[in-house]
Amino acid sequence: MSSSSIPAGAAAAVLQPSEPVPDHAVSVQGPNFENDLSLQDFLRSYERIGFQANSLGKAIDIVNKMRTWRLSDEPVSADESDDYTDPEVRARTKCNIFLGYTSNLISSGLREIILYLVKHKHVAAIVTTAGGIEEDFIKCLGKTYLADFNLDGAELRKKGMNRIGNLVVPNDNYCKFEDWLLPILDQMLKEQQSTGTVWTPSSFIRRLGKEINHEESVYYWAYKNDIPVFCPALTDGSLGDMIYFHSFRTPGLIIDIVGDIRALNEHARKSKKAGMIILGGGVCKHQIANAMLIRNGADYSVYINTGQEFDGSDSGARPDEAVSWGKIRAGAESVKVFADATLVFPMLVAATFAQDKTQH
Repeated sequence: MSSSSIPAGAAAAVLQPSEPVPDHAVSVQGPNFENDLSLQDFLRSYERIGFQANSLGKAIDIVNKMRTWRLSDEPVSADESDDYTDPEVRARTKCNIFLGYTSNLISSGLREIILYLVKHKHVAAIVTTAGGIEEDFIKCLGKTYLADFNLDGAELRKKGMNRIGNLVVPNDNYCKFEDWLLPILDQMLKEQQSTGTVWTPSSFIRRLGKEINHEESVYYWAYKNDIPVFCPALTDGSLGDMIYFHSFRTPGLIIDIVGDIRALNEHARKSKKAGMIILGGGVCKHQIANAMLIRNGADYSVYINTGQEFDGSDSGARPDEAVSWGKIRAGAESVKVFADATLVFPMLVAATFAQDKTQH
């Protein structure tokens, strides 16, 4: 068939000429397993694979900027307070990283990764939900086990087994938790009545971290390292059940959420630089982002979740929606990785915080 017989419209449609590719364009390239790849080489290859691998590569880059930033990287501003003009102070002043996660991630093996971050002071504050608190303590009292998504709920109920995705927790673990927690609630009530102590969710969690006295607990290390843990939905779980039962047996315990919203917002406002790493959605995602509004937005943001934005939920929203609210600064570095956090967060930490083993 001669070229003169090719329909002109078809040729023009198929053979549309390209504009010149910019010099800064990066070509797609995957890892080459013909070479001996270290873990770090493998993780760096994600930057050029494309799709969500590319988002993970960007997340690694943003988190590395969060963890290495120092105030000394910035010129001294004209209105800088005297507290931050000394070069040594500026060199010690880090980006405050606010870590948020949903309760299922403490139920999973991500608990140990979160513990690593808290133990080595890589985060400045935590926001999670009730399950994200209690499941940590419950794991100190009894094991959570691998299971299957397809187990029959009615049969599990008969056996006293609670399913969390493809994990199961024996109900006896919650009974052990009740036996451990209720005497602490009694003591906290006595302190409230005798000294006027005002408990907030964060001071409540700090007390539990002290009482558990167990090095496998995230909140033991948060207590030891003075890292605040905020839980706006403290009663939405077994903790709430225990507080409910305690209110009948020995009424009067008060937990004040106002003190915590002030503490969290002030922590964000006073941060010279602030970053968000948020695993999942719901309360933990929005509470951190809303605290960033007080300082006119976060400087760095990494979201990892499977939520979609078509239903208008904050859980599924991409970072640019938070920019419209002033919760992420315009022009700030941000990314959302559309993925299950159990798949990608271990890789993210391996490529970032785990490189700091000698710099605690």
